[in-house]
This record gives sequence, C-alpha cells and structure tokens, in this order.
Amino acid sequence: MATRLKIGTRKSAMALAQTEEIARRLTAAVPGLDVEIVKFDTTGDLDQTSKLLPHGGKGGAFVVQIRAAVLSGELQAAMHSLKDMPGNEDTPGLVIGATLSRDPANDALVLREGVTLEALRQSCGKGFKIGTNAVRRAAYARRLFPEVEVIHFRGAADTRVRKLDNGEKQRLPDGGAVGPADALIMARSGLDRVGLSHRIGYEFTAAEMLPAAGQGIVAVECAAQDWQTRQILSSIDDPAAHASADAEREVLWVLNGHCNSPVAGFSTIAGDQMSLTASVLDLSGNTIIEASREGPANRPRELGRAVGLDLLTKGAAEIIERSRPR
Repeated sequence: MATRLKIGTRKSAMALAQTEEIARRLTAAVPGLDVEIVKFDTTGDLDQTSKLLPHGGKGGAFVVQIRAAVLSGELQAAMHSLKDMPGNEDTPGLVIGATLSRDPANDALVLREGVTLEALRQSCGKGFKIGTNAVRRAAYARRLFPEVEVIHFRGAADTRVRKLDNGEKQRLPDGGAVGPADALIMARSGLDRVGLSHRIGYEFTAAEMLPAAGQGIVAVECAAQDWQTRQILSSIDDPAAHASADAEREVLWVLNGHCNSPVAGFSTIAGDQMSLTASVLDLSGNTIIEASREGPANRPRELGRAVGLDLLTKGAAEIIERSRPR
C-alpha cells in the first residue's frame, strides 16, 4: 500500500476546506497514509470577469487542468465539487473513486444590509438586482421574483459575499460593469464551508429551487487503472451519496445538456428506495418541465435514465436547444 497520495484542488477557500476534509478522512481511515494537497490556479479562478462559457463551461474552467494532472500521473487524485463536473461527457481514463457524505444540497439567499426577503417578495423583485453565475439559479430567480434583474456575478463564495457587502460592481469582459447586487443566490453548503452560514437570509426548498445535479456532494476523481488509489479512496466513499451522484448525473447524460442549460436534479434515499426529481427550465423561468420517479436505490442509473427520458418526452430537448450558445 502506497503511503503517499497527492490530491489536486483549486485554491479557493471552499475548495481547500473540502480537500482538507478529504485528507482528514483518508489519514484516519488508512494508517500511515501521507496526503499532500496540491493547489491549482484554474482558468476559472484566474479569470473572475468572463462568463464561464468561453472557457468550456464549468468543466473547462475549473476541472480540466486538474484532471490533466491526474491523467499524466502528476497527481493520484483530484477534488471536485460534483456540480462542477460536466455530466454530459466522460473523461476517458478517469473515475469517481469516492464521494463524501452529502452536505445540504439546497440554495440560499444572501442579502446585503437593508434588503429583506419580504421586500423582494412584495415587489416581485422590481428594483432589485440578484447576482449569480448559474443559469439554473437565474431561471428560478426570475420564476420566483418575476420583476427582478438578474446580473452576472462571479467569484469564490467568500469573494462574492465581500463584493455584495462592499457594493462592488461585477466587471464584464467588454470593460463594462453591472451591479452592485442587492442579493446573491448561492449554495448553502458552500457558505457553510467558508464559515458564512450566518449570512443566509433564506433557504430555498427543493420545491422552490431544485438544486443542481450533484450539488452538496464532494467527489474525488482518480485514474481508472490506478487500483491502489481506488482502494484507498473506497475507504471514505459514502454509498448513499455515490448512488445519488450516479442517478442525478445520468439525467444530465440522457439530456445531453450543456453549461448554459438550466437543468436541475435532486434525489433522496429512504430505506431501499430512491426518489428522483429533475427539471429543465427556459432561461426566462417562464417554462418549466419536471419529472419525478421512484425506484430501487441500488439501481440509480436506471432511475436517472428513466427520469431523463420522461423529460425528453415532455419536450426538454427543445428547451435545451433554444438555450444552446450559437
């Protein structure tokens, strides 16, 4: 058994917190194991202005460089927030060796001082700006607050909150700027990881804002043929989270979505049964297609495939195609 394992990660506070948690669990589970955390400046971290699409979406912006280091043998493993891993494509030679137990998957609203949820609701969002970089969150925000202005807003979790508090505008690639934001929609798990849970003004239920596929799940990727590392990682794998990951990502695979597709998916497990709900929205939030099914928890991919096919039957492909960048 190897005694040293190099794991790659982004340099953001949240990514480092997630990777340090993996290291703690691995060293506790495998006596004598030495885990080295290798930090990367990914394209998405270096460019805090552009939208992610020119960089290949979240996959190109946050994942590809670390994956390349695993494939070259520079690293034995890579940490990813599962929702940042493209679900409509495979990376030959890599597998998810472990998923940590799932953190809360829901989204949360962070408000600047002086702004209240009641004011947002009563005005239907008119006169307010909500910041997010996720097209899914933007579509749901327009659905919940029809008159709100949704603005492009980038940065690590702690950076975004700082920009909100300081009234900073978000710079745009063309040299312009938008904002400042009155509120942000962010993953609750990310806020928890960077010690900003106290800033949550409201937590959206899954019925209000269905999470992204894999949201709240930390995944550890490794080379498919590196059986030694796969054995090490299996010691911290959470079977329930792994099953949910398989089901939700299967929906993305069936839909063949892209980084500009407002696709959501969330599963729960009770006993030996899994429930899965997924949705596709148009960018305005006016049209939503949703499908739900229940099935054996030990056959997650089959359940995800069935839900994805249900969405296609209801017209999801047309919505996804309309949102596809030209």
